[in-house]
Amino acid sequence: MPESRQGEAISLEVGVTVAGARTFYLESYGCQMNFSDSEIVASILAGEGYRSAAQPDEADLLLLNTCSIREKAEETIRRRLREFRALKKRRPTLQVGILGCMAERLKNQWLEQEKLVDLVVGPDAYRDLPRLLQHLGEGQRAVNVLLSREETYSDIAPLRLDSNGVSAFVSIMRGCDNMCSFCVVPFTRGRERSRDVCTILDEVKGLADGGYREVTLLGQNVDSYRWAPDDGGVISDFADLLERVAQAAPSMRIRFSTSHPKDLTEKVLHTMARHDNICNYIHLPCQSGSSRILELMNRTYDRNWYLSKVDEIRTILPDCAISSDIIAGFCTETEEDHADTLSLMRYADFCMSYMFCYSERPGTLAARKFADDVPEEVKKRRLSEIIALQNELSLSHNRRDVGTVAEVLVEGRSRRSDERMRGRNLQNKMVVFEDVSACKPGDCVRVQIEEATSATLMGRLIP
Repeated sequence: MPESRQGEAISLEVGVTVAGARTFYLESYGCQMNFSDSEIVASILAGEGYRSAAQPDEADLLLLNTCSIREKAEETIRRRLREFRALKKRRPTLQVGILGCMAERLKNQWLEQEKLVDLVVGPDAYRDLPRLLQHLGEGQRAVNVLLSREETYSDIAPLRLDSNGVSAFVSIMRGCDNMCSFCVVPFTRGRERSRDVCTILDEVKGLADGGYREVTLLGQNVDSYRWAPDDGGVISDFADLLERVAQAAPSMRIRFSTSHPKDLTEKVLHTMARHDNICNYIHLPCQSGSSRILELMNRTYDRNWYLSKVDEIRTILPDCAISSDIIAGFCTETEEDHADTLSLMRYADFCMSYMFCYSERPGTLAARKFADDVPEEVKKRRLSEIIALQNELSLSHNRRDVGTVAEVLVEGRSRRSDERMRGRNLQNKMVVFEDVSACKPGDCVRVQIEEATSATLMGRLIP
């Protein structure tokens, strides 16, 4: 998944605190899948009679939904847990737990050695929360980090958190079978398993009936979605699912994330081309532009193959925006490898990218086989060059939109000015415009684009 929220805390509030009820406070870190999982956790807690608290010092139970993709995220979580421990010293009955990807790997360290937490729950064990909370109530510490080959939480209705009432996530599958050498996800989230098509369609229809205008289908690798019904009926791949979702909710915009390049098929692209409500945007992580580094990363494609996939997208979907994930300074990366990444970025003309220095993750193939031998200062310099180029590409990309009319789904007021509204166009670009009295969140409006920065399009509302 894209690391768009990596290291960033979002306080997820549900409902209103009820006097006398036990309360919880939940923060999520990392990718969109973690935020989707937090909605599952909130639903389970609500079923146990818990209500949310607006602040940590108002809660009986403090939870952090964690991410292990990069070392910085672990440092952020440890710092936050120490802050929670200070609260616990003042209120000994306070209970603290970690959820998600860090749970299995760091359970002993944080539970026994540093004594930072009372509860540890892995991403496949949220259904066990009621039993684990009972153990906490009896004064015991509680742990369940077992991975599952079946769990998809398909029968649990997510409790929409921190929602604008316009956009929502729907998880279509869990886990990952790709063994990219740098990635810890297969070890923290287990093998791939897909949800029943019918449960996904029911959830999407429920969102549409509830007034939502956009849904993002989520998975570590959505393009490997595959559902085989028990009755031996027709097997559905991701293109089939995408088609059925688009048909089931014609009033909603449909997005998806994330795609592994090797699994993004022509069938998916042609499905996107057939349906106006499927957005013209694909997140297609390249990770590197060097064939040698891609082989070390076990990405199963080389540079030329990735570029041919970009060409295929441009042929079938000429207006499609492509974004990416890029790692600077992977093991043994040379200046020539780095130059290959920069040239691939230029060719692909990414509208935006999530860009990071390589961070060795314990237990991964890269950590076992390769030395993390690129000096930190070299990693940072190469990352700075990647960021500078992406800013240049993003600005050029956005400037091409000046003078055009964008179809914008309104999300709310601009974060910088209450006198402006914000929303996204079909290419997932942020658009800011004036005339707040003429529209409301959830409206689909037309905006004449007049200015552009590398991050934002700005314009005026067309009545």
